[in-house]
Amino acid sequence: MPFTPYHFGPSGFVGLVFRKWLDIPVFVLANVAADIEVLVYRNWPYHRYAHTLLIGAAVGILWGVAAYPLRPLFKKIMQLFRLPYKTTFLKMTISGILGIWFHILIDSFCWWDVRLFWPSKLTPLYGLISQRQVEAICVAFFVAAVILYIFTVKTHVKQSRKSTR
Repeated sequence: MPFTPYHFGPSGFVGLVFRKWLDIPVFVLANVAADIEVLVYRNWPYHRYAHTLLIGAAVGILWGVAAYPLRPLFKKIMQLFRLPYKTTFLKMTISGILGIWFHILIDSFCWWDVRLFWPSKLTPLYGLISQRQVEAICVAFFVAAVILYIFTVKTHVKQSRKSTR
């Protein structure tokens, strides 16, 4: 992606839809963690090992493990967003892996140097849709994520009120 923030729409939407099985903060922030590699390598190719499914899984595991001590912070953040937050080590680790993979999947449509199946040089998704189309899809998912978030919060608040009666 030209800018990592484009990933927040799709990852936020998927995180909300699958919040029972995913740790939303870990999943969404894994989409940012993948681009640390791009900041490190400031010459071509930008997308190297962390943008492969194999090494990306290792990065996702590391992120999930590193995020585990941050549970109290994530819980406070989720409370600010009025979303319930229950997590486990396994849930955080899986969310780290899937978040990185989700980032890689999105990037693989736009960038020739994203090699999903490294060490293979195949780039099966590159160019199937244009970068502008990917950006438009990401923006559409951001709008959908906002709508889903509002619906989720309203539903959670209603359920909370019923349970306190």
